[in-house]
Amino acid sequence: MAILTINGLEKTFKQGRIEEKVLKGIDLELHKGEITALVGASGSGKSTLLTIVAGLQESSKGEILFEGENLAVLDNDKVRDMRARRFGFVFQQAHLVPFLTVQEQLELMLDTAELDWPKEARRRAIKEMLEKVDMWHHRDSYPDSLSGGEKQRVAIARALIHQPEILFADEPTASLDSKRSREVMELLTSLSKEFSITVLMVTHDESALKYADHTVGMKDGLIE
Repeated sequence: MAILTINGLEKTFKQGRIEEKVLKGIDLELHKGEITALVGASGSGKSTLLTIVAGLQESSKGEILFEGENLAVLDNDKVRDMRARRFGFVFQQAHLVPFLTVQEQLELMLDTAELDWPKEARRRAIKEMLEKVDMWHHRDSYPDSLSGGEKQRVAIARALIHQPEILFADEPTASLDSKRSREVMELLTSLSKEFSITVLMVTHDESALKYADHTVGMKDGLIE
């Protein structure tokens, strides 16, 4: 069963009189608890597709249906609320807040999501999540003392701590060596299955594709 359905999605960028159509009518379904990988050459439109579906930029035409709502026509406040409460994000760089400890990174995410969890439930959830990513022993560490792989594990924990329904991952292994890439993908896959989280992932990393349930190729703004 599809948790998110994309119908006829288009994106046109305008600069003066010049128009460039980056997405030319995308149809795609994402299914609960499954990982879908978007692949293609640079400029194929895969990152644009991900950012539009995630509510980070607007489409020019089409529908993004998520549990009965068309995200493409929601106002900005509702889109921001959707991103904070029901979506999670992991990018090529971890983008951790430099002056917050590992534990505080997750606390900030729970504050942003505005979940009405009791303090004890918050503490327990943070401890359990950091244990799952093997970072509880670093809970009082700051980002500048962590390795690249450790930062990505914290970023994954932060992205999942509020139990989102969809995780958007944009090149999550691009800055890592092969060993760390494998560890991050194994962790991401394990947690997405455990919590039945749908994942839409953009990647150039061929080794990451074996972890995907579906691989979708893109070329020139279209699905191949």
